[in-house]
Amino acid sequence: MIRKRMPQRFGKKEFVKANQFIRFPQVRVLTERGEMIGVMSSFEAQQRAIAEDKDLVLVTEKAEPPLVKIIDLAKYKYQLKQKQAEGRKAAHKQDTKEIRFSPFIGEADFDTRMRKISGFLEKGDKVRLTIEFKGGRQLSKKEFGFQMMQKIFDQTKDTALIEIQPKLIGKKIMAQIMPVKKGK
Repeated sequence: MIRKRMPQRFGKKEFVKANQFIRFPQVRVLTERGEMIGVMSSFEAQQRAIAEDKDLVLVTEKAEPPLVKIIDLAKYKYQLKQKQAEGRKAAHKQDTKEIRFSPFIGEADFDTRMRKISGFLEKGDKVRLTIEFKGGRQLSKKEFGFQMMQKIFDQTKDTALIEIQPKLIGKKIMAQIMPVKKGK
């Protein structure tokens, strides 16, 4: 009989060392509010946590001596979960958006596409620019495509950097721009 593994829906559960699982000769102890109590043996810290009717939780073992906190274990796990959720919320995945042009596009259509490009750049997305040539007559006028690309670069020079220089690939000129870092 083949056993099937059940899919994990909630991700990996993190094990938190607490109470009798903390076995270090010396530990640095903090209160629930983060105030320093001092350095003491792990047995003394456990006795102090029991006296306060709380748990002794290992915050980091990389510190010298390891850092522990006297806090309710459920409360500590909840705080960790909230911190991880906040980190996921703050992370923004950068997408690549594509905007297509024609070498002989009207001014109003060009302005509309430029507004789209600036909106994508403000959100922090990369933008792939494509100029498509239709037919042999348009393809014989490649310089108009490169002029159009230069016009786009001139209008976005304050908000974007050129990531991939314009290249003629088949019947298309392609380039890619990325937003300027806000911190600089």
